[in-house]
This record gives sequence, C-alpha cells and structure tokens, in this order.
Amino acid sequence: MRAAVSGTAAAVLLGGCSMGATEGAAEPGAKASGSRAPSASASGEVSAEGSEPSATPSAAPFEADPDRVPTSGTRGATLAAAIVMRPQDWGAGFEAQPLARSAEGTVAVLDEECRWQRRALPEGVLASLSLYSELPGTGKRGTVKVTAAVTVHTTVLGADDQLSETLEEPLRCPEQQVRADERIAELNSVGTPLGIRGNNYADDSIYEQGAYLTGGGKASYRWMVTRLGQVTVAVALKGAEGYTSSELEQYVTRGTTTMLDRVRFELGGGEG
Repeated sequence: MRAAVSGTAAAVLLGGCSMGATEGAAEPGAKASGSRAPSASASGEVSAEGSEPSATPSAAPFEADPDRVPTSGTRGATLAAAIVMRPQDWGAGFEAQPLARSAEGTVAVLDEECRWQRRALPEGVLASLSLYSELPGTGKRGTVKVTAAVTVHTTVLGADDQLSETLEEPLRCPEQQVRADERIAELNSVGTPLGIRGNNYADDSIYEQGAYLTGGGKASYRWMVTRLGQVTVAVALKGAEGYTSSELEQYVTRGTTTMLDRVRFELGGGEG
C-alpha cells in the first residue's frame, strides 16, 4: 500500500502507493469525482454516508506549538512513529502484512514511467513512515489491505506543495504500477481545502478512488491524504470481496481521524 504523503482526498474525510500499495508504492492522485465521503468525528466514528466530516469544531488553520515542531530527521521520525496507525489501531482481526513497514529514510515517489518507487528522502522532508496492515479473509470475505503513511516536512509550504503535486499525478499517470503484477487504474480524485465542502478537519485534503488490478483480479481502491501544518497523513485501502463501500470507507475514516488527532496531540497546537 502507499506510503509517503502525496495524494488525493474527497469530501470524504474520513486521502505511499497508498491504498493497496506496497513498500515500493506511494500515493496516487486523480481528478475529482465529486462524490461525498462519510463524515467522522474525532473518535473516528462514521456518520451516515454522504454527510460532511467534522473531526474538529472550527475551520481555522492548524497552528502548532513552535517548541514542539520537529527540526531534525530524528525528531521527525519520532513524530511520524507516534502518529502512524499500527495493526491493532484498525480494529479487531487486523495484523501486520508480511512486509510490515517502509524502508527507513525513504519516501514513495511516482516516477517518470508511472511506477511507484521508494526513494531517499528529498530536501524539505524530515521523515516518512508507512505501515502496512491487513484484515485476513474469512468465509466469503477476502483480505482487506491498508496502508497508513505519515510524512513530516520542514515547512508548511513544503507539505502543501506535496498535496498540490499529488492532484496532478492522475493526469500524468492515469494508470500506475505498484508492483510487477499490480496496478492502480480508473482513478478519480478530488481536492478539498479547509472550509470547502465541509472540510473543517484538516488544512487540506485529497480523496481518490479507483480500481486495484492484480493479475486477473480487480478490487476497489481508496486513498485519502490530509494535511495539518507541516505533517501529512495518508490512508490507502485495497478492498476485497464481501465488503460494502460503506464498510471500507469506515476504515479510511478511522485511520484518517485517528492520525489527525495524534498530530494535534503531538504538536500541541490548536486552530485559530
């Protein structure tokens, strides 16, 4: 599933390859589908489909405590580790994938040939961490795979630029390779800045939907990336047989709201 921050989110609150990507993957992007997403409270609970998210009470930009903002790679890595979703955070039954985490000191990048690769951290990025979890299939249900990614930038502008670039990725690469036999296609995404379409939970947000293709199989794909200050968090999800759209969106919501709450807690900031 995807890792580094870059991505696409819809008014879905709950947006490196992200949903359904692997360590070598990152977050894809695409054009807005215009569909609404499930709303979520700070606790991660999801309201009726189609309503707006409300993880925070106001729509003022996030302001971190300057004394708690990381300025080194070590502090950035510590912050990312404190924020990222671990298997047990997703809910009962989730476990780490065989490839459980991204390589240290790397970030997911969509290269010139539309392949998701992990590259060394670029200038302006202090740390990036992706953890890969899954809910094993049982009975008539297949295995759901999720990726949680946190990227800590040196500046707010740098984090903002990352999301802007992400929105352009689906235009450049409408089909993206995650692994030799895994691709992401049929992408639709939408960006939702703070104060637009009910976004009162993050400084910026991108949501993406598409299809995850593996050999002769096809699964639903979702990816959401959000930003608070200089930190971006992403949730990527590869769906499975036997799950409804609403059930899958709840995992995206849970991961996003949980990590956003952790950003606020760790950086000790507020809105306004």
